[in-house]
Amino acid sequence: MLRIAIPNKGTLSGPAAAMLREAGYRQRTDDRDLVCADPANDVEFFYLRPRDIATYVGSGDLDLGITGRDLLIDADTGAEELLDLGFGGATFRFAARPGTLGAPSDLAGRRIATAYPGVVARYLAEHALAAEVVRLDGAVENAIRLGVADVIADVVSTGATLRQAGLEPVGKPLLESSAILIRRRGAEEPTHPVNQLLRRLQGVLVARQYVMLAYDVRADLLEQASALTPGIESPTISPLHREGWVAVQAMVLRADIHRIMDELYEMGARAILVTDIHACRL
Repeated sequence: MLRIAIPNKGTLSGPAAAMLREAGYRQRTDDRDLVCADPANDVEFFYLRPRDIATYVGSGDLDLGITGRDLLIDADTGAEELLDLGFGGATFRFAARPGTLGAPSDLAGRRIATAYPGVVARYLAEHALAAEVVRLDGAVENAIRLGVADVIADVVSTGATLRQAGLEPVGKPLLESSAILIRRRGAEEPTHPVNQLLRRLQGVLVARQYVMLAYDVRADLLEQASALTPGIESPTISPLHREGWVAVQAMVLRADIHRIMDELYEMGARAILVTDIHACRL
C-alpha cells in the first residue's frame, strides 16, 4: 500500500486535500483524524506537521509527501521534488532597514534572523557568503529592532508587514516556493501506484489551467480560427449540416479564454461555448 504524508494544518492542508479529492482519492472527513485509508486506490494518507513531512519521506518511512519547497529545502533530509502542484505560492526575501544593504553581497558578516535557516544557509553557500544565521520561530520582523539581527529572511507578499516594521526588501527573492510532491532521494523507479498518482495529479493541474472551447465557423475561415485554438495536439473538426460550416472543439488556456472568444466572434465564429474540464489524461 502506498503511504503518503499530507499537511495536517496550515495553508497547504486544505488545498492539498482538495487536489487529492479532485484526483479521485478519499480524504479524511474529520480534521482530528491522523490517518485515512483509501483501499480502493491502495493508498494510506498520514496527516502530519508540514515541517515533519520531508523528514518522514527522506527516511523512507513514507513513500511520498506533499509539503512546501521551502520546507523541503529547510529540512535537507534526503527527499527530493517530484512534481510542482501549483498552489501555496510564497516568495522569500531578505529585508533590512532602508539604506543598510545595497546588494546581496553586503550580507557577508551580518546576522540574519529567519525561521528557515536551511533555506538561508543554502543561499549563502551558493553565493560564497559568510554570515551568522539566527534561527527564530514565528514572526521575525522585530528581530532587527530588538537587536537580535541585522537582516531578516522571511516570506514576503505585499511588503506591508515589512514597511510597518520599518524594513524594506533587499535584492531578488532567494526562493520561490510552492506546494510540491516529494519522494526519497535515490528511490527506485516509480511503481504503478506512484505513476497513477502522478497522472491523476497532472490531470488535475491541466484541468485547472484549461477549458474546452466549442464554436461553429465557416470552413473558409477554419485555418485562421485554428491558429487561435490549436488545442493540445490539434483541434477536433466536425462538419455541420449547414453547408460550408464546421464545428470546432479545442482545449484553451483558461486565462486566455475571453480574448480568444472575442477574436473568434469578430472573425465570424458563432455558438461559442466554454465548458470546464473536471479531469483529463493527456
